[in-house]
Parts: sequence; C-alpha cells; structure tokens
Amino acid sequence: MGKDELAKLIEKLRGWGELHGPVKKGKFHSFERFDSIDEIDLNYTRTMIPPKKYFTRPREAIMGVNLRKGYELLEEDPKRIVLFGLHACDINAMKIMDSIYIDEFPDPYYAERRRNSFIVGLSCIPDEECFCKSMGTDYAYDGFDLFLHDIGDAYIIRVGTERGLELIRGLDLKKPSKDSLKKLADSERKRSSMFKKELLSSHLPDIADSLHDSDAWKEYIDRCLGCGSCTLVCPTCRCYDVSEYVDLNMENGFRMRRWDSCFLRSHALVAGGLNFRPTRADRFVHRYNCKSAVNRVTNLPYCVGCGRCTVFCPAEIDHVEVLNSVWGVVR
Repeated sequence: MGKDELAKLIEKLRGWGELHGPVKKGKFHSFERFDSIDEIDLNYTRTMIPPKKYFTRPREAIMGVNLRKGYELLEEDPKRIVLFGLHACDINAMKIMDSIYIDEFPDPYYAERRRNSFIVGLSCIPDEECFCKSMGTDYAYDGFDLFLHDIGDAYIIRVGTERGLELIRGLDLKKPSKDSLKKLADSERKRSSMFKKELLSSHLPDIADSLHDSDAWKEYIDRCLGCGSCTLVCPTCRCYDVSEYVDLNMENGFRMRRWDSCFLRSHALVAGGLNFRPTRADRFVHRYNCKSAVNRVTNLPYCVGCGRCTVFCPAEIDHVEVLNSVWGVVR
C-alpha cells in the first residue's frame, strides 16, 4: 500500500470504531483519540503509558451495592476502538495481559474491552533504550488484526485476523512485489542491527533464583525512590487494589478497582499491620524477580524490553544495567 493511501485505510478503520493512536504531547507521546492522520506521529518510539490503559483502567467502579436490592456488576456500554500504530513490544505485552485476564481467570471487564478493540501494528526503529530484541519481542507474529511494515515509500500489510482481512477488502491493494519483499527483508535486517542494549535474557531464570542474597543490588536499591513509576509505565505490570465505599446513608455503596504498585509499602500491607515486603530492598528485588519470570502461556518474559521503566525513572536506574550487573556478580 502506498503511503499516500494511508488516509483511505484510516477512513475504513474509522468505520469500525473510535480512532486512537500515538499523539505527541510536549517531549513525550501518548495514545489518544484522533480524527485526522495529521494528529498522530508515526515516527514515535514509545508512549509514556502503554496500551494497557484501555483495558485495565487506572480507576474504575466494578460493583454497586444497595441495601435493599443487593449488588450489581457495573458494566459499561461497550465502545469499539481502533488502536493504531502499536509496536511489536506492546503487542506482545498485550498477549501476556490477555493470558492473565482472559485465559487464566477471565475478567469480564477486560475481556469485553478486548473484544471491542481492533489492533493495528506498526514497525519501528529502536532508540538507545530499546532492548526488545534481547527479550524476543521485537517482532509480532500474532496478537494484531493488521500490521504495517514501513518499507520507505510504501507499507507492506500483514493480516492477523479474519476481521482484519474483511476490513481491507475494497481497498486497492496489490500483492507485494519481489522488490518490495526485498526492501522489507533489508529493513528488518537493518533494524535488528540498530539495537544498542543487550540483556543476557537466557540467564534470567538463574538471576531470579539468586536474587535475594546478592549484594549486587545495594547500589541500585540505595538510588531507588520507591515511587512506583516503573510499574505504572510497564505494559505488563498489573497489580491493583480494591476498595469499598459506603454512602453516608449506609444504603448505597460501590467497589472500586485501581492500579497499584508492588513498589509501594502499602501494597503488601495486610491485616494486623503486617507487611510481607516491609523494606524498599524487598520490593525492589521482588519487581526484578517478577519481570524476569516467563509467562507459561505465551512463553515470553514479563519484561518485553520497551525501555519505559528506564526512560521514566526519576532516579535514572537502568533496567538492563541492573540485571547485567547482578548476573556478573552472581556467576
């Protein structure tokens, strides 16, 4: 598909649902609603908040209670949305989230929003903080409806689902020529050579088994502010807190679910004032342990190498540096 035909694809997508894509806001990017292709930046590297915000809301009421009527699930009217321009790392992160919220213990709110989403992937160029190649998440084999590969003067479209195929019917698309396929292969090889960071991911299980007793963590733990920013911007972090509120009349109430962070002291605080991760050191090591684990459904690590945790850490703690440093001491 020629790049001058992208607007036609956007119009077809508009007919499917509300358009959302990478919009530049100051120095950073955010997935936001857009109307015109001129409003989005297709050359972005990463957004601050990942696409998970569309499926696990930062804050939402999930149940209402009435003293006389009992309880009811607070289900919103489903709204169809198109997420345009997702990179491979975020698509692989969504596959991990799907395995948790749909495959294992189905969450009706998440599942309904995913059913009403149309995913359009977009190829990208890594910057100095990307390490998705090390995690095996720099390419999306599935998890999307359509995927656009930029080959300079055109896009090669991969179709991932039946509804993706149905949507592009009617567009004047041609089968890729040998020259176009060569451009794609060349661009993928060039992209693969551009990654500057490398995480020794094959050693992650060994690091996880040796985490708690190593002094190699101390330098980074001392720098960590314990703010939880890394967990909020991580596309696979999914800790949440549930609170219940009752009106003054004691007749009505609701249950609220909101994002939480394992980096916050309150997250592991339980009845009786006990805390099973009482120190910042405990919480720091726990998070790296969690991100080093492998999802048993997707066989992907819970860290997809997007680089957000490093870019948005106020203490400038580098995720790759930490794990490579710890591995160097442990071995």
